[in-house]
Amino acid sequence: MRTLLILLVSAILYSCSSNLKSAVSSVAAPPQELTTDTLMKFSAQPAAGFNFEYLVYLPKGLQSQTATYLMVETNNSGLNDSIEFHERGARRAASKSGVANYVSKKLQLPLLIPIFPRSETNWLYYTHALDRDVLLTKADGLERLDLQLLAMIDDARKQLAVRGYPLKEKLFITGFSASGTFANRFSILHPEKVKATASGGINGIPILPVAAIDGQTLNYPLGIADLEQITGKPVNLTEFSKLPKMLYMGALDDNDAVAFDDGYTKEEREIVYRLMGKQLVPQRWQFVEQVYIKNNIEADFRTYPNIGHGTDLQINNDLVEFFRKHME
Repeated sequence: MRTLLILLVSAILYSCSSNLKSAVSSVAAPPQELTTDTLMKFSAQPAAGFNFEYLVYLPKGLQSQTATYLMVETNNSGLNDSIEFHERGARRAASKSGVANYVSKKLQLPLLIPIFPRSETNWLYYTHALDRDVLLTKADGLERLDLQLLAMIDDARKQLAVRGYPLKEKLFITGFSASGTFANRFSILHPEKVKATASGGINGIPILPVAAIDGQTLNYPLGIADLEQITGKPVNLTEFSKLPKMLYMGALDDNDAVAFDDGYTKEEREIVYRLMGKQLVPQRWQFVEQVYIKNNIEADFRTYPNIGHGTDLQINNDLVEFFRKHME
């Protein structure tokens, strides 16, 4: 009987030891390096807060089991009533052509790109730039695209975690042209969510972190006068002021969205021209920089010589170094 009891206790202890070793082994699995570029598509989940699909690109070399920042760039796929058209544009940006893709590859960061539509029929809704019409609309599933993007990010956090790629709490957001404008506007709406942001080719103006200039009220997207009324929460200028920002333009960039009705209304256009000037670079660009400086808003304004509405290798590498600096 005593021998049987000893054998039984030994078996129990061996089983517990084996289970413990198994659990420790599972938790302490060594990091794995992704051996190939991977592009995944995730479905819309209206119940979770987002009405459109989104893509996640994982670059070759990404380490599993290591928390990192999520890079975000919204799609800038042009005017078309077909969501398939916008998916193709988002796929190009995610996997090979976007500024965020370049940074993602160099720094081994996962990249999220939403598949937001931009209707040719309802062309005044400049979804890809998060203009005033879009921020105010309650139609066609477009309500509060900024919040829909946050919901996608929350979903991506869960999706990547179960695949062994945990994300840090804050995110990086970048973009060029319309997607740069979206990134800039998103960052003032949700500065507490963003670790660092870079916007280029902002072919109107970066949003001004003030409610008025020279007695002129500046409503969104020119300024922040009515943002609390629109969003239901005060603008967090404390967080926005210290948020690292890289804002850049080509010295030869004359692609001025202010001149077009889908980018700005006639009233907004008249305010911009009267207060800030008709010349995009350097006149208006320098005006905006001085507003940021005067209001103690941290921002790295850069003007690249001999560059129009586009980027080059120097700009792309500068973006890499900007985000690398803020990865610690």
